[in-house]
Amino acid sequence: MTATMTTTGLGASIVMSVVQLVMIVLGGPIVLGVMAKVRARAEGRIGAPVHQPLRDLRKLLTKEPIHAEHSSAVLAIAPFVLVGTAAVAIAVSPLVTTAPVLAHSADLFVVVFLLLMGSVALALAGLDAGTAFGGMGSSRAMTIGALAEPALLVAILALSVQAGTSNLPKIVAATLAHPSWAAGPERLLAFVAFLIVVLAETGRIPVDNPSTHLELTMVHEAMVLEYAGPELAIVTLGEAMRLGFLLSLAASLFLPWGIATSTNPLNLLIAVVALSAKVVVIAVGVALLEVRTAKLRLFRVPELLTGGFVLAVLSVVTGLVTR
Repeated sequence: MTATMTTTGLGASIVMSVVQLVMIVLGGPIVLGVMAKVRARAEGRIGAPVHQPLRDLRKLLTKEPIHAEHSSAVLAIAPFVLVGTAAVAIAVSPLVTTAPVLAHSADLFVVVFLLLMGSVALALAGLDAGTAFGGMGSSRAMTIGALAEPALLVAILALSVQAGTSNLPKIVAATLAHPSWAAGPERLLAFVAFLIVVLAETGRIPVDNPSTHLELTMVHEAMVLEYAGPELAIVTLGEAMRLGFLLSLAASLFLPWGIATSTNPLNLLIAVVALSAKVVVIAVGVALLEVRTAKLRLFRVPELLTGGFVLAVLSVVTGLVTR
Protein backbone atom coordinates (compact mmCIF):
# COMPACT_ATOMS: atom_id res chain seq x y z
CA MET A 1 0.00 0.00 0.00
CA THR A 2 2.78 2.41 0.96
CA ALA A 3 4.76 1.56 -2.16
CA THR A 4 1.70 2.24 -4.32
CA MET A 5 1.12 5.63 -2.68
CA THR A 6 4.78 6.53 -3.09
CA THR A 7 4.69 5.60 -6.78
CA THR A 8 1.54 7.66 -7.26
CA GLY A 9 3.14 10.65 -5.55
CA LEU A 10 6.25 10.34 -7.68
CA GLY A 11 4.15 10.16 -10.85
CA ALA A 12 2.24 13.30 -9.86
CA SER A 13 5.51 15.12 -9.14
CA ILE A 14 6.89 14.14 -12.53
CA VAL A 15 3.72 15.35 -14.26
CA MET A 16 3.83 18.71 -12.48
CA SER A 17 7.53 19.15 -13.26
CA VAL A 18 6.78 18.43 -16.92
CA VAL A 19 4.02 21.06 -16.79
CA GLN A 20 6.52 23.55 -15.37
CA LEU A 21 9.05 22.74 -18.08
CA VAL A 22 6.50 23.05 -20.91
CA MET A 23 5.28 26.34 -19.46
CA ILE A 24 8.76 27.86 -19.42
CA VAL A 25 9.82 26.44 -22.82
CA LEU A 26 6.75 27.96 -24.48
CA GLY A 27 6.28 30.85 -22.09
CA GLY A 28 9.88 32.11 -22.07
CA PRO A 29 9.75 33.31 -25.70
CA ILE A 30 6.24 34.66 -25.11
CA VAL A 31 7.54 36.70 -22.16
CA LEU A 32 10.19 38.15 -24.44
CA GLY A 33 7.46 39.02 -26.93
CA VAL A 34 5.34 40.66 -24.23
CA MET A 35 8.29 42.75 -23.04
CA ALA A 36 9.11 43.82 -26.61
CA LYS A 37 5.45 44.71 -27.22
CA VAL A 38 5.24 46.78 -24.04
CA ARG A 39 8.44 48.62 -24.92
CA ALA A 40 7.15 49.32 -28.42
CA ARG A 41 3.83 50.66 -27.15
CA ALA A 42 5.57 52.81 -24.53
CA GLU A 43 7.76 54.28 -27.29
CA GLY A 44 4.79 55.02 -29.55
CA ARG A 45 5.34 52.10 -31.93
CA ILE A 46 3.07 49.18 -32.81
CA GLY A 47 5.73 46.53 -32.42
CA ALA A 48 5.87 42.90 -33.47
CA PRO A 49 3.20 40.44 -32.30
CA VAL A 50 3.72 38.79 -28.91
CA HIS A 51 4.41 35.40 -30.50
CA GLN A 52 7.15 36.77 -32.78
CA PRO A 53 10.00 35.10 -30.78
CA LEU A 54 8.40 31.69 -31.42
CA ARG A 55 8.22 32.46 -35.14
CA ASP A 56 11.89 33.52 -35.08
CA LEU A 57 12.86 30.23 -33.41
CA ARG A 58 10.95 28.25 -36.06
CA LYS A 59 12.69 30.23 -38.80
CA LEU A 60 16.14 29.60 -37.31
CA LEU A 61 15.46 25.86 -37.11
CA THR A 62 15.07 25.73 -40.90
CA LYS A 63 18.44 27.34 -41.60
CA GLU A 64 21.80 25.65 -42.09
CA PRO A 65 24.21 25.49 -39.11
CA ILE A 66 27.58 27.13 -39.74
CA HIS A 67 30.72 26.60 -37.66
CA ALA A 68 33.91 28.62 -37.52
CA GLU A 69 36.83 26.86 -39.20
CA HIS A 70 38.96 26.43 -36.08
CA SER A 71 36.19 25.85 -33.54
CA SER A 72 36.06 22.70 -31.41
CA ALA A 73 33.26 20.57 -29.97
CA VAL A 74 32.75 23.18 -27.24
CA LEU A 75 30.92 25.44 -29.70
CA ALA A 76 28.46 22.67 -30.56
CA ILE A 77 27.96 21.35 -27.02
CA ALA A 78 27.48 24.68 -25.21
CA PRO A 79 23.90 25.36 -26.43
CA PHE A 80 22.73 21.99 -25.15
CA VAL A 81 24.43 22.56 -21.79
CA LEU A 82 22.69 25.94 -21.56
CA VAL A 83 19.25 24.47 -22.28
CA GLY A 84 19.88 21.31 -20.23
CA THR A 85 20.92 23.12 -17.05
CA ALA A 86 17.98 25.50 -17.37
CA ALA A 87 15.60 22.55 -17.87
CA VAL A 88 16.87 20.75 -14.75
CA ALA A 89 16.59 23.92 -12.66
CA ILE A 90 13.02 24.44 -13.92
CA ALA A 91 12.00 20.84 -13.25
CA VAL A 92 13.15 20.75 -9.60
CA SER A 93 12.09 24.28 -8.57
CA PRO A 94 8.74 25.17 -6.95
CA LEU A 95 7.16 27.19 -9.75
CA VAL A 96 3.71 25.65 -10.20
CA THR A 97 3.81 23.22 -7.27
CA THR A 98 5.50 22.87 -3.90
CA ALA A 99 6.19 19.20 -4.69
CA PRO A 100 8.17 19.03 -7.96
CA VAL A 101 10.23 15.98 -8.83
CA LEU A 102 13.37 15.69 -6.67
CA ALA A 103 12.00 18.42 -4.40
CA HIS A 104 14.43 17.41 -1.66
CA SER A 105 17.31 18.28 -4.01
CA ALA A 106 15.96 21.73 -4.97
CA ASP A 107 18.46 23.52 -2.78
CA LEU A 108 19.28 27.16 -3.52
CA PHE A 109 22.95 26.24 -4.01
CA VAL A 110 21.99 23.61 -6.59
CA VAL A 111 19.84 26.03 -8.59
CA VAL A 112 22.49 28.77 -8.57
CA PHE A 113 25.14 26.22 -9.61
CA LEU A 114 22.99 25.06 -12.53
CA LEU A 115 22.55 28.63 -13.76
CA LEU A 116 26.28 29.27 -13.37
CA MET A 117 27.10 26.12 -15.35
CA GLY A 118 25.01 27.35 -18.28
CA SER A 119 26.67 30.77 -18.16
CA VAL A 120 30.15 29.26 -18.13
CA ALA A 121 29.33 26.96 -21.06
CA LEU A 122 28.18 29.92 -23.16
CA ALA A 123 31.28 31.92 -22.20
CA LEU A 124 33.54 29.04 -23.24
CA ALA A 125 31.69 28.87 -26.56
CA GLY A 126 32.37 32.57 -27.08
CA LEU A 127 36.08 31.94 -26.52
CA ASP A 128 36.21 28.78 -28.64
CA ALA A 129 36.33 30.39 -32.08
CA GLY A 130 39.14 32.72 -31.01
CA THR A 131 37.52 35.89 -32.34
CA ALA A 132 38.03 39.27 -30.70
CA PHE A 133 34.32 39.91 -30.19
CA GLY A 134 33.68 36.47 -28.69
CA GLY A 135 36.52 36.88 -26.22
CA MET A 136 35.34 40.37 -25.33
CA GLY A 137 31.77 39.22 -24.74
CA SER A 138 32.85 36.21 -22.66
CA SER A 139 35.16 38.35 -20.53
CA ARG A 140 32.40 40.86 -19.86
CA ALA A 141 29.84 38.14 -19.15
CA MET A 142 32.10 36.45 -16.60
CA THR A 143 32.82 39.79 -14.93
CA ILE A 144 29.10 40.46 -14.61
CA GLY A 145 28.41 36.88 -13.51
CA ALA A 146 31.07 37.02 -10.81
CA LEU A 147 29.09 39.81 -9.18
CA ALA A 148 25.56 38.68 -10.05
CA GLU A 149 25.73 35.06 -8.87
CA PRO A 150 26.80 35.89 -5.28
CA ALA A 151 24.03 38.52 -5.09
CA LEU A 152 21.50 35.92 -6.28
CA LEU A 153 22.77 33.40 -3.73
CA VAL A 154 22.61 35.86 -0.83
CA ALA A 155 19.18 37.18 -1.87
CA ILE A 156 17.69 33.68 -1.69
CA LEU A 157 19.75 32.99 1.44
CA ALA A 158 17.82 35.81 3.13
CA LEU A 159 14.63 33.82 2.56
CA SER A 160 16.24 30.62 3.83
CA VAL A 161 17.31 32.35 7.06
CA GLN A 162 13.71 33.32 7.71
CA ALA A 163 12.34 29.89 6.79
CA GLY A 164 15.11 27.94 8.52
CA THR A 165 15.97 25.91 5.41
CA SER A 166 17.76 26.32 2.08
CA ASN A 167 15.32 24.02 0.27
CA LEU A 168 13.26 26.11 -2.18
CA PRO A 169 9.94 24.16 -1.92
CA LYS A 170 10.14 24.36 1.87
CA ILE A 171 10.81 28.12 1.68
CA VAL A 172 7.67 28.55 -0.43
CA ALA A 173 5.65 26.36 1.95
CA ALA A 174 6.90 28.35 4.95
CA THR A 175 5.90 31.62 3.26
CA LEU A 176 2.42 30.27 2.62
CA ALA A 177 2.17 29.34 6.30
CA HIS A 178 3.34 32.83 7.37
CA PRO A 179 1.79 35.35 4.92
CA SER A 180 3.06 38.33 6.93
CA TRP A 181 6.63 37.47 5.92
CA ALA A 182 5.98 38.72 2.38
CA ALA A 183 5.63 42.33 3.61
CA GLY A 184 8.69 42.25 5.85
CA PRO A 185 11.66 44.55 5.18
CA GLU A 186 14.01 41.63 4.60
CA ARG A 187 11.75 40.33 1.83
CA LEU A 188 11.51 43.73 0.15
CA LEU A 189 15.29 44.16 0.20
CA ALA A 190 15.81 40.63 -1.12
CA PHE A 191 13.22 41.19 -3.88
CA VAL A 192 14.97 44.33 -5.16
CA ALA A 193 18.33 42.54 -5.08
CA PHE A 194 16.81 39.57 -6.91
CA LEU A 195 15.41 41.80 -9.68
CA ILE A 196 18.80 43.46 -10.16
CA VAL A 197 20.34 40.02 -10.59
CA VAL A 198 17.62 39.04 -13.09
CA LEU A 199 18.45 42.09 -15.20
CA ALA A 200 22.13 41.13 -15.16
CA GLU A 201 21.67 37.40 -15.73
CA THR A 202 19.33 37.88 -18.68
CA GLY A 203 21.19 40.79 -20.31
CA ARG A 204 18.48 43.41 -19.91
CA ILE A 205 18.81 47.19 -19.65
CA PRO A 206 20.59 48.82 -17.80
CA VAL A 207 23.19 46.02 -17.76
CA ASP A 208 23.00 45.05 -21.44
CA ASN A 209 20.81 45.96 -24.40
CA PRO A 210 19.47 42.82 -26.13
CA SER A 211 18.31 44.80 -29.16
CA THR A 212 21.67 46.31 -30.12
CA HIS A 213 24.60 44.92 -32.09
CA LEU A 214 27.03 47.75 -31.41
CA GLU A 215 30.39 46.02 -31.03
CA LEU A 216 31.73 48.24 -28.27
CA THR A 217 28.77 47.72 -25.91
CA MET A 218 27.28 44.27 -26.53
CA VAL A 219 27.87 41.43 -24.06
CA HIS A 220 25.59 38.49 -24.77
CA GLU A 221 25.38 39.12 -28.51
CA ALA A 222 29.18 39.06 -28.77
CA MET A 223 29.32 35.53 -27.34
CA VAL A 224 26.83 34.10 -29.84
CA LEU A 225 28.10 35.74 -33.04
CA GLU A 226 29.52 32.42 -34.25
CA TYR A 227 26.17 30.63 -34.01
CA ALA A 228 23.66 30.27 -36.82
CA GLY A 229 20.63 28.18 -37.69
CA PRO A 230 19.41 25.52 -35.24
CA GLU A 231 22.27 26.10 -32.78
CA LEU A 232 21.40 29.80 -32.57
CA ALA A 233 17.78 28.77 -32.02
CA ILE A 234 18.83 26.56 -29.09
CA VAL A 235 20.91 29.36 -27.56
CA THR A 236 18.03 31.80 -27.98
CA LEU A 237 15.61 29.31 -26.45
CA GLY A 238 18.00 28.71 -23.54
CA GLU A 239 18.23 32.41 -22.78
CA ALA A 240 14.43 32.75 -22.98
CA MET A 241 14.06 29.80 -20.60
CA ARG A 242 16.45 31.41 -18.12
CA LEU A 243 14.46 34.65 -18.23
CA GLY A 244 11.15 32.84 -17.78
CA PHE A 245 12.61 30.70 -14.99
CA LEU A 246 14.08 33.60 -13.01
CA LEU A 247 10.88 35.65 -13.27
CA SER A 248 8.82 32.59 -12.27
CA LEU A 249 11.16 31.86 -9.37
CA ALA A 250 10.82 35.45 -8.17
CA ALA A 251 7.03 35.16 -8.34
CA SER A 252 7.00 31.84 -6.48
CA LEU A 253 9.48 32.79 -3.74
CA PHE A 254 8.21 36.27 -2.97
CA LEU A 255 4.52 35.97 -3.99
CA PRO A 256 3.72 32.25 -3.70
CA TRP A 257 -0.07 32.56 -3.47
CA GLY A 258 -1.80 30.42 -6.04
CA ILE A 259 0.89 27.75 -6.19
CA ALA A 260 -0.44 24.19 -6.04
CA THR A 261 0.06 22.42 -2.70
CA SER A 262 -1.70 19.23 -3.80
CA THR A 263 -2.04 17.04 -6.88
CA ASN A 264 -5.63 18.12 -7.55
CA PRO A 265 -5.98 18.97 -11.29
CA LEU A 266 -8.05 22.07 -10.46
CA ASN A 267 -5.35 23.35 -8.10
CA LEU A 268 -2.76 22.72 -10.80
CA LEU A 269 -4.80 24.69 -13.35
CA ILE A 270 -5.18 27.58 -10.90
CA ALA A 271 -1.44 27.48 -10.23
CA VAL A 272 -0.63 27.67 -13.94
CA VAL A 273 -2.94 30.66 -14.43
CA ALA A 274 -1.65 32.40 -11.28
CA LEU A 275 2.00 31.92 -12.20
CA SER A 276 1.38 33.17 -15.75
CA ALA A 277 -0.36 36.29 -14.45
CA LYS A 278 2.37 37.08 -11.92
CA VAL A 279 5.16 36.60 -14.45
CA VAL A 280 3.43 38.82 -17.01
CA VAL A 281 2.99 41.57 -14.40
CA ILE A 282 6.68 41.41 -13.41
CA ALA A 283 7.75 41.29 -17.08
CA VAL A 284 5.64 44.36 -17.91
CA GLY A 285 7.19 46.20 -14.96
CA VAL A 286 10.71 45.30 -16.14
CA ALA A 287 9.88 46.41 -19.71
CA LEU A 288 8.56 49.77 -18.50
CA LEU A 289 11.69 50.20 -16.39
CA GLU A 290 13.82 49.54 -19.47
CA VAL A 291 12.01 52.24 -21.43
CA ARG A 292 12.76 54.80 -18.74
CA THR A 293 16.33 53.71 -18.03
CA ALA A 294 19.47 54.19 -20.09
CA LYS A 295 22.06 51.47 -20.50
CA LEU A 296 24.91 51.90 -18.05
CA ARG A 297 28.50 52.19 -19.15
CA LEU A 298 30.36 48.95 -18.64
CA PHE A 299 32.47 50.23 -15.75
CA ARG A 300 29.28 51.36 -13.95
CA VAL A 301 27.68 47.89 -14.08
CA PRO A 302 29.77 46.55 -11.15
CA GLU A 303 28.46 49.44 -9.06
CA LEU A 304 24.87 48.38 -9.76
CA LEU A 305 25.57 44.73 -8.98
CA THR A 306 27.52 45.64 -5.86
CA GLY A 307 24.48 47.64 -4.77
CA GLY A 308 22.34 44.54 -5.32
CA PHE A 309 24.75 42.44 -3.27
CA VAL A 310 24.68 45.00 -0.44
CA LEU A 311 20.88 44.96 -0.46
CA ALA A 312 20.95 41.16 -0.26
CA VAL A 313 23.38 41.26 2.67
CA LEU A 314 21.20 43.83 4.44
CA SER A 315 18.25 41.50 3.89
CA VAL A 316 20.12 38.63 5.56
CA VAL A 317 21.16 40.82 8.48
CA THR A 318 17.60 42.12 8.90
CA GLY A 319 16.30 38.56 8.84
CA LEU A 320 18.78 37.48 11.53
CA VAL A 321 17.90 40.45 13.74
CA THR A 322 14.13 40.06 13.45
CA ARG A 323 14.07 36.26 13.62
